[in-house]
Amino acid sequence: MWDYTEKVKDHFLNPRNTGVIEDPHGVGQVGSMACGDALKLMFRLDAEGRIEDARFQTFGCASAIASSSALTEMIKGKTLEEASTITNQDIADYLGGLPEQKMHCSVMGMEALQAAIKNYKAGGDAGNVEKTESRVVCSCFGVTEKEVERAVAENDLRTVEQVTHYTKAGGGCGGCHSDIEGIIARVRSGLAQGEPTRKRPTKLTNIQRIKLVEEVVEREIRPQLKRDGGDIELVDIDGPRVVVAMRGACSKCSVAQFTLRDVVEAKLREFVSEDIVVEEESK
Repeated sequence: MWDYTEKVKDHFLNPRNTGVIEDPHGVGQVGSMACGDALKLMFRLDAEGRIEDARFQTFGCASAIASSSALTEMIKGKTLEEASTITNQDIADYLGGLPEQKMHCSVMGMEALQAAIKNYKAGGDAGNVEKTESRVVCSCFGVTEKEVERAVAENDLRTVEQVTHYTKAGGGCGGCHSDIEGIIARVRSGLAQGEPTRKRPTKLTNIQRIKLVEEVVEREIRPQLKRDGGDIELVDIDGPRVVVAMRGACSKCSVAQFTLRDVVEAKLREFVSEDIVVEEESK
């Protein structure tokens, strides 16, 4: 029995924005009914280029329905540039988390959104946007090498089992397991060599600052804390002042103040703004 959050249950039992849009500006369709999951996402833009309506049709499990429903809520009111930054982890976080075995549902949502945006930019002549040419790694589920590479890089995957949870690749006959292992090793080797330094924006609006702080916490800080059994929760962001609560092992750690300064504050100053001050929530 899957351990679903209340928000997942709500979006499954009461899905938002189901159905079709007449004359949509963008349409993205991913997955297949033969593989057990399929999603069609549509959107329309308003006069200012923001997504005023988004709807979906899906064939899949509770997580697929909830992820699709959440995604349509997340992208409304956004520009295509803003919507294009949404990751599968953003969808899962919006729902309060998904079982790891169901993370492929959030990946499917992200891919449908990217396909719909690509369809719009291509003129919207077809309801489907073909996958970028890439070697098929898993013939059982039609998963390409590029899809596996992206899942490994974006979600810090380390095992074939994790790749299966995020993409379904390797979940059929198992004949592609050695191939997936090779891709994992290659991608992780590249990551270990270090990515180019991300440039910090020179000027941020309040909304941009909040979004960037959230992204840096997810990408740079939380994974490091979780490796030691800890975690972090954003409590408040008020200009350069960021209030957090340390969770897990970090909440009882005798060097928590050093972690706040040397990890949390240091990373936020590196990637967001040099004037950021991190404080722990008063208990």
